[in-house]
Amino acid sequence: MLPVNKQAIAAAFGRAAQSYSRHDELQRQSAQGLLATLGENTFSRVLDAGCGPGSNSRYWRGTGSHVTAMDLSDLMLEEARQQQVADGYLLGDIEAIPLTDAQFDLVWSHLAVQWCNSLPLALGELYRVARPGGKVAFTTLLESSLPELNQAWQAVDTQPHANRFLSYDQVTQALAGFRYRSAVQTITIGFNDALSAMRSLKGIGATHLHTGREKRPLTRGQLQRLELAWPQQRGDYPLSYQLFHGIIERD
Repeated sequence: MLPVNKQAIAAAFGRAAQSYSRHDELQRQSAQGLLATLGENTFSRVLDAGCGPGSNSRYWRGTGSHVTAMDLSDLMLEEARQQQVADGYLLGDIEAIPLTDAQFDLVWSHLAVQWCNSLPLALGELYRVARPGGKVAFTTLLESSLPELNQAWQAVDTQPHANRFLSYDQVTQALAGFRYRSAVQTITIGFNDALSAMRSLKGIGATHLHTGREKRPLTRGQLQRLELAWPQQRGDYPLSYQLFHGIIERD
């Protein structure tokens, strides 16, 4: 597996900092899924690791938690700061969290660890900064996500246009040794056309490819082939995501 270019990821999400909230239907539905898996919402101190513009930080602050918002992107963190979603803000990498051990009752990381080099390392860091008796709650994308996008692009070229995410078995292997429970959720979002579906990925910053991408824009002919090849549902152009929600108990 290629090493993750953290600077490129931060830049991609930074470019989406101000548009993110207009394209975050996946994030809203997925966060509800993680909250349902967690099953409780009273925590004194919360770390939102990979906070983005801060909608989850705002939620936890609204429950009365003292919230620290952390992100790899300084522009995302600045957007969160401007929205005043947290009590503290921290520029940091989930795989090397710049904090001492055992500080938080809940370490929340929603749709962020899929951008890490090593899921076991990321989970180990999230676990490290949780207090004994606390919890780590995380969501990541599974490899069966975005089948419509992948199918449609096959009509255009043979290049990868979506990252390969981990399989269910790979995620559970990364959890070996932890006390945890989990749930899998599938979310499908419909769009008016293929271009709108792809723009939704750009709007939330999820356009970085680990293998790199050509910078040439789509031609009209390529877009037409993409539209025709996209598997439609009742006139919609769907994007489907499979999500793994994990809750780790901190010993």
